[in-house]
Amino acid sequence: MNKEDFRKRAKEIRKSLDMEKISGEIIVKIKSLDVYKKAQNVMIFYPLKNEINLLPLLKDNKDFYLPKIKDDNMLVCPYKIGDKMSVSSFKTQEPTSEPVNPEILDIIFIPALMVDKNFHRLGYGKGFYDRFLGKVGIIYPVAHQQKANPIKIVPIPSELITDKLPADDFDKTFDIILSEI
Repeated sequence: MNKEDFRKRAKEIRKSLDMEKISGEIIVKIKSLDVYKKAQNVMIFYPLKNEINLLPLLKDNKDFYLPKIKDDNMLVCPYKIGDKMSVSSFKTQEPTSEPVNPEILDIIFIPALMVDKNFHRLGYGKGFYDRFLGKVGIIYPVAHQQKANPIKIVPIPSELITDKLPADDFDKTFDIILSEI
């Protein structure tokens, strides 16, 4: 199967899942992670239909950020409950706040249609996260500061974890798969 076949399969599987229940179970696991407890600057994503919803985390005592797309780039913008949002050209909700340097991030939660056991993710095919993850730590160096790269976590239902996905050289891996089980 190619990436497009896997995308179609993942979207069909997601339609049959109780994403609200799975999201709640994943949030409980997130809150128990030491890396999350220690983190101050956390990037989440605004959920699309049938996608994991991490918005309840916004109630935690942390600084949260959402992605915003500008041209071919993904920007990191502060967000808190009640902030103004706008609809992007991809029909996603985006913050209207000014972007910040992504090097401040401790954790990046990354959406995916499917992941494999080699920490490859299948996104929607536009490459925004791959380009973004390829720049963090390279394009945005923090002067006079020793900061580890952010922990990259993909929250995903267990039904969408497979043995192996097709991967290209430009596809970036992540650090942790987090499912409800």
